[in-house]
Amino acid sequence: MGALNEIGLYVLQTLGSLYIALIVIRFLLQLARADFYNPVSQFLVKATNPLLLPLRKIIPGIFGLDMACIVLAIVLHWLLIQGCAAIIGAGFLNPFHVLTWAIVGLVGIILNIYKWGLLISIILSWIAPHNPNPAVLLLNQLLAPMMRPFRRLIPDMGGFDISPIFAFLVLGILGILLSSLAYEVGIGGVVASLVVGV
Repeated sequence: MGALNEIGLYVLQTLGSLYIALIVIRFLLQLARADFYNPVSQFLVKATNPLLLPLRKIIPGIFGLDMACIVLAIVLHWLLIQGCAAIIGAGFLNPFHVLTWAIVGLVGIILNIYKWGLLISIILSWIAPHNPNPAVLLLNQLLAPMMRPFRRLIPDMGGFDISPIFAFLVLGILGILLSSLAYEVGIGGVVASLVVGV
């Protein structure tokens, strides 16, 4: 693969992955019922609305879930994989296989968002506890539903909250299971690098 192809692949993967992550974060924040008026939330809304609003006219929400967000993330992931495959010279891949890979990759992105969010939250709790920054407040709101079961099961140990350790353990196990599933559905080699989050 030539330098221009490599640059094109890098730019497409980086920008595509970033935009898909923004859509997924927006969905997760809606799921967590996070503060809609937070400046970070408003940025996510403005960044994702151009593609999301037209799709919402076609795809209704189900049980309070914004299905348009999920469909948009899967479609963009599908396009990203096909675009990256074209750049590396793999041609047009089987659309049904790529759809499966896009769904598996989407789950991987969700796991990575929670893993990185949890890591950032832990570091911030050490260096800047009670930080009133809007991004920090939103991060805590995003993580709250995921952390709730762990905090219920694991009591506070003399002022130390060890529930994030177990949350990391569970996220790691889910990551291993997802990698195994990715292998089962034929994601390997070069394609694995195209499926974001796996």
